[in-house]
Amino acid sequence: MDEEYDVIVLGTGLTECILSGLLSVEGKKVLHMDRNDYYGGDSASLNLTQLYRKFRPGQSPATELGRDRDYAVDLIPKFIIASGELTEILVHTDVTRYLDFKQIAGSFVYRDGRISKVPSTEMEAVRSPLMGIFEKRRAKKFFEFLQGWKDNDPTTHQGLNLDKDSMKTVYEKFGLEPGTQDFIGHAMALYLDDDYINKPARPTYNRIVLYTSSMSRYGKSPYIYPLYGLGELPQSFARLSAIYGGTYMLDKPIDKIVTDSDGKFIGVTSGGETVKAKQVIGDPSYFGAGSEEDSGSIRVIEVGKVVRAICFLKHPIPGTDDSDSVQLIIPQNQVGRRNDIYIAMVSSTHNVCAKDIYVAIVSTIVETDKPELEIVPGLNLLGPIYDKFVSVTPLYEHTSDGTNDNIFITRSYDATSHFETVVEDVRDVWQRVTGSSLVLKKRDPAAEL
Repeated sequence: MDEEYDVIVLGTGLTECILSGLLSVEGKKVLHMDRNDYYGGDSASLNLTQLYRKFRPGQSPATELGRDRDYAVDLIPKFIIASGELTEILVHTDVTRYLDFKQIAGSFVYRDGRISKVPSTEMEAVRSPLMGIFEKRRAKKFFEFLQGWKDNDPTTHQGLNLDKDSMKTVYEKFGLEPGTQDFIGHAMALYLDDDYINKPARPTYNRIVLYTSSMSRYGKSPYIYPLYGLGELPQSFARLSAIYGGTYMLDKPIDKIVTDSDGKFIGVTSGGETVKAKQVIGDPSYFGAGSEEDSGSIRVIEVGKVVRAICFLKHPIPGTDDSDSVQLIIPQNQVGRRNDIYIAMVSSTHNVCAKDIYVAIVSTIVETDKPELEIVPGLNLLGPIYDKFVSVTPLYEHTSDGTNDNIFITRSYDATSHFETVVEDVRDVWQRVTGSSLVLKKRDPAAEL
């Protein structure tokens, strides 16, 4: 390991793999290492043996769950928004050639004690049981306003300024009830909490338009999902990196991050060998995760926790039209919380579990000292649960931007139900590492031959 690299990447989570792939395409000499013997880090998909080894060491899976190789269970439940930024990166890098996608069958919201489909057009809004007849008319006008908005045509603005007026002002303009605001803000704009309401309306407008355009792309729901689980995503970007000369080493415990007397990054020590590079990128677990390192500096701090329950069911979620896959959001106001509860369910049609098994993952941001009780409203909607695996994961952020010491740390995967925040982190790290904004270039496959 006496070669020198431009960048060493630690951890094969999706964020790190996208970055190593894009940096390799740019001509950087990349070494990518992971302490695990599988790709994906925190965003891996595990087979039954790996799942039990992680959550119940020494215990074997029940034989009635079927074959080990039929399973690819996501540790982090997220779906891809069809018209979102991750889709754009997948298409521009041509990583889509390594993947097959399937649509998620339905997008649902829990309100007033029942599960309902999220309306995404004015016609669906008119038919939705979420609203009374007068509220449906108001919602129809609201959606027509959003679809008709043109920045350079004041006649479409109805006296509103999206960059100055708050979302609260927009809701009030159309007289929308709190329950309607709930499903628009949480099930369509996909906010985790209600902080957005008093901020300028533009980001919410953009989020709703993203949701509706994703919905219209395939119908049924705005989400797509890779066959064989989310762990396929980091592996596909790892292939991209390898095509462009990236080197991968799995099952390599990292002993030490080596810095010089000024605290600047020099290299990484693994198994008694040190490999040198100009820069290092990695997930928080490789940088002390809040503990003091040899240098005495704290590189990452805990900013919260996420509780997740991976549940095996032998039936679809009741009240979701027997859908083989769903996104179900419980807005925080419905259960007296500050943060929403998310349920993501997939099944054997996505090649992630045995036939007649459904995998539902319930998650939220921890607010109390009893995290498992916080997801009970979500667990209660699943019907009988065959088995469940609960984890409480800290969320970490970096304490410095890395420009002084060449150590660039990614963020932990948050509780959102999609990958938009992951792409935000990719763009942020790219800017810090290269000093320029990420511009996606169309790949020329012929140049790789």
